[in-house]
Amino acid sequence: MNHEATTPCLLHIDTSVSPPGESVSRRLTALFADCWRRSRGAAGHRYRYRDLAAEPVPYVTADYARFGYRVERHGTVPVDQVAGLVGDAADAGVWRVTLPLVEEVLAADILLLGVPMYNLTVPAALLAWIDRISFPGALLDPETGAGRLRDKQVVVVSARGGGYGPGAPREGLDFQVPYLRGYFTDRGVPEEQLHFVTAELTRAWDVPTMAPLRSLAADSEAAARQAVTELADRLAAGEREEAARYAV
Repeated sequence: MNHEATTPCLLHIDTSVSPPGESVSRRLTALFADCWRRSRGAAGHRYRYRDLAAEPVPYVTADYARFGYRVERHGTVPVDQVAGLVGDAADAGVWRVTLPLVEEVLAADILLLGVPMYNLTVPAALLAWIDRISFPGALLDPETGAGRLRDKQVVVVSARGGGYGPGAPREGLDFQVPYLRGYFTDRGVPEEQLHFVTAELTRAWDVPTMAPLRSLAADSEAAARQAVTELADRLAAGEREEAARYAV
């Protein structure tokens, strides 16, 4: 058996345009990744990192849509057979950009997404990545039609400058977490495998009118740090238990 194929893989994706020292979402995803790798320890792990702000995924174009629709007319085509449907240089360019992103997702056991809120929703860089990996049929089992993300753990670490919880002035204006919950559940991820950790009021430190909220902001980030630490340890422990069952 290929050891690498059975070693859990964490795909860590950041999307904040702010540098690590200033970005709350980057600090929290780094903490999760460090805790998970430490918990895995000698049990082994694979780790992949992608910074969508530093290296943006190209937005989908008319060429992407044209090729995707043509592939879709053949039914659910296995990812490793899509290249056989490439008809010209435009198709080849689309698939050259898209395939590595799809393969990274399919190879991962845990998807870790750092997602700041921009203008009430997710960053455009994340939307571009989602559009790419959602190439027609790429996330479906060609034999059953079931979602190929159904066995993955998805961890979304979100950060937002204001407050959007119950009773907050902006309650109901969160189009960040609901969108990602809808996307991943629609792709077959069970609710119990979809984890959200949120830090709020992150702009309290640089918006003068939010200065009175700084203690609440600090409490929110501290709670988020504890949550990602516990979640990383719990998921790593679950992987160790599953590996032990298969080893018997």
